[in-house]
Amino acid sequence: MRKPINRRTFGKGALALGAASAFPMPALARPKTIKIGFVTPQTGPLAAFAEPDGYTLARMGKLVENGWNINGTNHQIEFIVRDSQSNANRAATVAQELLLDEEVDIITATSTPDTTNPVADQAELNGTPCVTNDTPWQPHFFGRGGDPKTGFEWTYHFFWGLEDIISTYVNMWDQATSTGKVAKVIGALWPNDPDGNAWGDPKLGFPPVLKERGYELVDPGRYQVLTDDFSAQISAFKAAGVEITTGVVPPPDFTTFWLQAHQQGLAPRVATFAKATEFPQVVGSLGKQGDGLSVEVWWSPDHPYVSGLTGENCRHLAEDYEKSTGNVWTMPLGFKYSLFEVVLDALARTEDPTDPASIRDAIAATDYMSVVGPINFRKGPVPNIAKTPLVGGQWLVEGARPDLRIVENADHPEIPRTGDFRLIGG
Repeated sequence: MRKPINRRTFGKGALALGAASAFPMPALARPKTIKIGFVTPQTGPLAAFAEPDGYTLARMGKLVENGWNINGTNHQIEFIVRDSQSNANRAATVAQELLLDEEVDIITATSTPDTTNPVADQAELNGTPCVTNDTPWQPHFFGRGGDPKTGFEWTYHFFWGLEDIISTYVNMWDQATSTGKVAKVIGALWPNDPDGNAWGDPKLGFPPVLKERGYELVDPGRYQVLTDDFSAQISAFKAAGVEITTGVVPPPDFTTFWLQAHQQGLAPRVATFAKATEFPQVVGSLGKQGDGLSVEVWWSPDHPYVSGLTGENCRHLAEDYEKSTGNVWTMPLGFKYSLFEVVLDALARTEDPTDPASIRDAIAATDYMSVVGPINFRKGPVPNIAKTPLVGGQWLVEGARPDLRIVENADHPEIPRTGDFRLIGG
């Protein structure tokens, strides 16, 4: 089936035709500026995910400041950044601007389905190579209507999946309940958004696994993001005897819930929350009330991986980030860095950077060791997806700086544990 010709494809086709008529030399022999678009939530409730953006772009800019060798020709690289404002509609709009107005050669995005899904959809629609990460692969792939038999043509994504986080969380909870001090009753705080709906899915999410592992689930239903009152959920959890709380909530929502829970007498012995408690800024702002919070760990200085681009290991990257910015390392750092590692690696293997299909084919053939682990889009679990490892961690808050310890690694023993799981309150 032939695709409709849009302004982008017509313009490139006309340019290529005119150039071929005037100059018989192949297009790949003429240097051009390769434009890489990047959509990221620099403002809004997901802004914590974007903290490493400036550092990462500066590092990558330094790396390519003298150009990038693609099939024997040195090409300049330009990064063009747009803020999604933590809004899916805005993400789609700025993606269109990058694709149609800036005519980027590759578009990238990170940080939850609210960013990656609309950007990838626009890339697929406009026939532009796209690489994304930092969204569990099911909400990204199936949330976009992906078919495991065919996949997508232009969009590639790497991150862990719901099966990984469910395993990691339940393994941590088993450590807590095995002591006999914690009831196997879990209160879930899942928002009405792509992540919340995927995590609470009765067939593919947490519910069937929790039932199989002997846990009682208390699910008061989906809440609206940025609500300012969690009294109904807290009351339901207290009435059911909840001692483990979990959810996938933006930082502002978790702070509201956690402070209200303490005020209203809900004192869980285990609290494992995605999104919000992934960030040292959020945990640190809670003071001692942040001590003992647990979370999945996608990347840390203790991960044993090395960048195939620069040769540096995870600890060196984290230490350089802290020295350069004055901020504590944060999980998205590894994935922002690896996003552009993968893009630059693919460009270096591209036969003709003037041809979007050539760039796409190089991305599809990726078999690369990054700072977040090996990336190989041909291994699945479904087309266009590469999985990365996941372990469990817990925050220790003793001084001004929260410390994230790895306390669960059953699925990835190559990532060392650095602490033992503790109950909140001792």
